[in-house]
Amino acid sequence: MRILVVEDERKIAGFIRQGLEEHGFTVEVCSNGDDAFTLATTRPYDTIVLDIMLPGRDGLSILRGLRERKNTVPVILVTARTELNERIDGLNLGADDYLTKPFYVEELVARIHAIARRAKDEPAGLLRVGDLTVDLMQRQVRRGESEIELTAREFSLLERLMRTPGRVFTRTQLLEHVWGYDFDPETNLVDVNIRRLRKKIDDESAAPLIETVRGVGYRVRKSE
Repeated sequence: MRILVVEDERKIAGFIRQGLEEHGFTVEVCSNGDDAFTLATTRPYDTIVLDIMLPGRDGLSILRGLRERKNTVPVILVTARTELNERIDGLNLGADDYLTKPFYVEELVARIHAIARRAKDEPAGLLRVGDLTVDLMQRQVRRGESEIELTAREFSLLERLMRTPGRVFTRTQLLEHVWGYDFDPETNLVDVNIRRLRKKIDDESAAPLIETVRGVGYRVRKSE
């Protein structure tokens, strides 16, 4: 797979490049947004790893320009921890996933492979595990033939779990992804919303999908 990494911080770019190449990817690195947009619109890539804050054209502008040109190359946004609104804007513009700095290259590799699998099997903007489907564009959730009404927070929590089925998220990680950094890590917000999600998604099903990993956190069970 050919990956374009757009990152202006040299050490981070080098870390990503080395890690991806060790996993067998072909990697091209670009540090300027204007040059990155030219590369993305003239060369074929399997995935673009795109930082938001760049010299020249910023990451969201690059993403917007690609989608306006009907370029559907998968894009993983890389954001700072405090950029919640920019992550939301990026997903609304058509980003396929995002990572917050700092992150492990193994997680980036897993995200790239997950996007590749979804691209083969699902239309853009759909997440599916078993008979549970999340439509990111319409913000609709269905279990089998039944549509499920979720609050905005419940939807964001489910989306985070659904993007990497089988991965265990700690309560702190879920707080960071869904609520940001303004909450006490000891709060029970995650547990309360997980209980609500289970009631809406799993109570009527013989095959529960949301699992508790005792002493660690929560995950969505992988389809068998």
